[in-house]
Amino acid sequence: MAGNGSVGSLGDSYDNALAESVHALYKAEVIRHQGPGRSLEQVELATARWVDWYNNRRLHGSLGDIPPAEFETLHREGIETSDAA
Repeated sequence: MAGNGSVGSLGDSYDNALAESVHALYKAEVIRHQGPGRSLEQVELATARWVDWYNNRRLHGSLGDIPPAEFETLHREGIETSDAA
């Protein structure tokens, strides 16, 4: 398989477990929490807000209590710095 997995290797149970975990959180926090009777536009907006929170504001304990997007930026900057050395 071509490409790089965001976590671990590609095409194994770890990719599926990560997707299932995120999907379960999404359903619990967005779909079930906000209840039925919403329009497609309302669901799309709630989804966009949740994804933004999940990636940019959620504090992740395994990452030193910083958001995943910030951790990725710091990681990439570290890689670029070490490549330049």
